[in-house]
Amino acid sequence: MNRVVVLLLAAAMAWLPAAAAQPAAGGDAAPLQFEDAAEARRFRALVAELRCVMCQNQSLADSEALIAHELRAEVLALMRSGMDDDRIKAHLVERYGEFVLYRPRVEPGTWLLWFGPGLLLLGGGVLVWRLARQGGARREVPEDEGQEW
Repeated sequence: MNRVVVLLLAAAMAWLPAAAAQPAAGGDAAPLQFEDAAEARRFRALVAELRCVMCQNQSLADSEALIAHELRAEVLALMRSGMDDDRIKAHLVERYGEFVLYRPRVEPGTWLLWFGPGLLLLGGGVLVWRLARQGGARREVPEDEGQEW
């Protein structure tokens, strides 16, 4: 009985990665066809700068999610319609927000994103400096003679 369960679990574990790698049903996983090498280079450079809106930290070029396939096809269609890269990015930002850009623009809404890590590092450095300075001037705590242990 135990052998059967182990064999079934092993078969399921072998099948799961293969099933996960397949695009969702109904998705068009056919590779995109480019008119020339220049279009392919521009497309690859553009989708490498865009984030998959479903995946947390994958570029549009790397993601295998169904929405990534659809967005890549949309980016290619926008390129062929004559839009430049900046306009395509602006179009996607209008639809999905700044999250879709790997390098969001520096503007008031993204200042914390751009400057927050530096401020945290600076604040941590000041805190360490102050604690180090106070460490040399430690005072002994007087013993409380009235306390019984």
